Amino acid sequence: MPAYMQNRELSWLRFNERVLAEAADDSVPLLERLKFLSIFTSNLDEFFMIRVGSLFDLQSVNAEALDSRTGMTPAEQLDKLYASVRRLYKKRDEVYFTLERRLRGAGVFNLSIAELSIDEYRFVRKYYEQEIAPILSPQIVDAHHPFPHLQSKVLHIGAMLKEGDKSLFGVIPIPQSLPEILRIPGKGLRYIRIEDIILDNVETVFSMYRISEKTILCITRNADINSDDEAFDVNQDFREKMQKLLYERRRLAAVRLELNSPVTAEFCRYLCETLELKQEQVFVSRAPLMLSYAFSLAGEEQKHLLYKPFTPCKSAGVYGDAMFKQLSKHDILLSYPFESMSPFLRLIKEAANDKNVVSIRITIYRLARKTKLVDYLCRAAENGKDVTVFIELRARFDEQNNIDWSERLEDAGCKIIYGFEEYKIHSKVCLITRKEKNTVRYYTQIGTGNYNERTAEQYTDVSLMTANQVIGREANEFFRNMALGNLRGEYEHLLVSPVSLKKTVLRLIDEETAKGAKGRILVKINSMTDVDIIERLKNASCAGVQIDLIIRGICCLLPGIPGVTENIRVRSIVGRFLEHSRIYVFGSGESERMYIASADFMTRNTERRVEVACPIYSPAVKEKLRHILDIELSDTVKARMMMSDGSYVRFAGDGVDSQRVLMEEAKESETPERVEGFVREIIRGFLKG
Repeated sequence: MPAYMQNRELSWLRFNERVLAEAADDSVPLLERLKFLSIFTSNLDEFFMIRVGSLFDLQSVNAEALDSRTGMTPAEQLDKLYASVRRLYKKRDEVYFTLERRLRGAGVFNLSIAELSIDEYRFVRKYYEQEIAPILSPQIVDAHHPFPHLQSKVLHIGAMLKEGDKSLFGVIPIPQSLPEILRIPGKGLRYIRIEDIILDNVETVFSMYRISEKTILCITRNADINSDDEAFDVNQDFREKMQKLLYERRRLAAVRLELNSPVTAEFCRYLCETLELKQEQVFVSRAPLMLSYAFSLAGEEQKHLLYKPFTPCKSAGVYGDAMFKQLSKHDILLSYPFESMSPFLRLIKEAANDKNVVSIRITIYRLARKTKLVDYLCRAAENGKDVTVFIELRARFDEQNNIDWSERLEDAGCKIIYGFEEYKIHSKVCLITRKEKNTVRYYTQIGTGNYNERTAEQYTDVSLMTANQVIGREANEFFRNMALGNLRGEYEHLLVSPVSLKKTVLRLIDEETAKGAKGRILVKINSMTDVDIIERLKNASCAGVQIDLIIRGICCLLPGIPGVTENIRVRSIVGRFLEHSRIYVFGSGESERMYIASADFMTRNTERRVEVACPIYSPAVKEKLRHILDIELSDTVKARMMMSDGSYVRFAGDGVDSQRVLMEEAKESETPERVEGFVREIIRGFLKG
């Protein structure tokens, strides 16, 4: 297999290790570090549910199937993954206990039962008796009581019980209605985790037995739902089918067992046999198995342990006039989370109430649980606009939320289209059609991220709003094709997968390859796994093309291999905000072609999803995007460079933190002088273009 490629799953684990590195970074505030540790943990949970689960599925179907990049079988991949994960668990424990010591020095105490004072213990005991004990559902396992189904990612207390010479297993699911922690009254932040309170009372729960050993445990189950295998009946209501799949997901096979303390070989063997797990699927972690409580710890007294608050700023390219009027003069690019999503929401709100607006069409993949966007779309439908929403019900782990919103939109009179059986609609496109002076004009928004008001404050994304009628007409054609189920539509400007996006990207790489040392490629994406694209980039490197890749997560291409990928540089930025934008740049100078896109260079995006990349024609927008990329290429604080063996190294010394620079620039641009100057630059660029 090619020496310049690495395994996708191992590359992902290296990404998550970079998240763990943020939890260990002394320059990050303490409670933010605990949050990074929580993110690392939840990332690993999802990795086991999806990626490890998929390898188990593949192994059961075809044990000899080979990874196209490394030639490993599913079993060989799993062996390497388990070894890598075990090392990460050890590192996670080290980071957690270092953090605990530092947090105690800052007045934040995660207490054990043994550390409670007499009064504190009485408080905890009273809480247990009044709030916890009445809702516990303990169970024993014997000839008359079968082993219960343990829900995925729910904490349980497991205990080996003795009754004379007989051994039994007892289990207590920790009710999900309970809070994760109990705050102890008094000065400072002192708390105890709910699972520790219940663990301390196991002897009370199983009072008729002797407890030989006990532990906190958690099962992770396969959550993979492969759309290619679902064979949906077209006569069924798609929502009902998804509801059924969500229910079935809770009962899928176990792929991991986590224990919060070591247990005897006998206890471990019993759990493995009962859950049909192998010993290598058992992981012991001294740190809490769940750390999501980290996001709820901070109060007024702990603000100094967090990042300084940052509110997305007003965009320097947007002023007080109606959005339609502004867009008729120049394109607007919003850069999240440094700039607010408000101008886009304002555009939809204005469209909902504008008597000249005929229709609104939009693709939705993920929405916030509270969203103004849905309110405005519903208002538009209620005002007689033709509102069509293409909503993807298979947005992993967000299915129920999308089901709920689709019902709300449908009730308001919006036309709901659920997409395709075999292709997820992952594009981020919105088209507003408006009558102006006896003609029809299109206003188009195309972005790299979801229409999610919450993540727009946490993820770096870019969002283009334009009145370019060439783009508008193709967006209109795109929506018409989606409504007709036509995935084979042809477009001159937009790149749309599964047909033209990959084909065009490969052609653009080849064009740069033909330029040799004068060729230039710069790509910012989240992941790269597509073997065909990797192969073409390798060829471009061999021809002397200078290639810079900013890839946050998975990268199956190994850079810097002499004579093969020596002209390719790969960097990953992991910081306060989740890097999420996708920007493609081919060439330089007058021949430069620039796109923003919803697609990463992953096979699932390029071949099995509906994705859209939009060309950037506005000189001012191009300049803004180039500025963002230049700052990220100069990052020496949160960026890591990928080595030819797949490892990552930090830059030495202090330097540029790209996210901090973009925050500061956004804040500065809010001043009236900067806003007026920026607007003048945009108008000059528009007139020049």
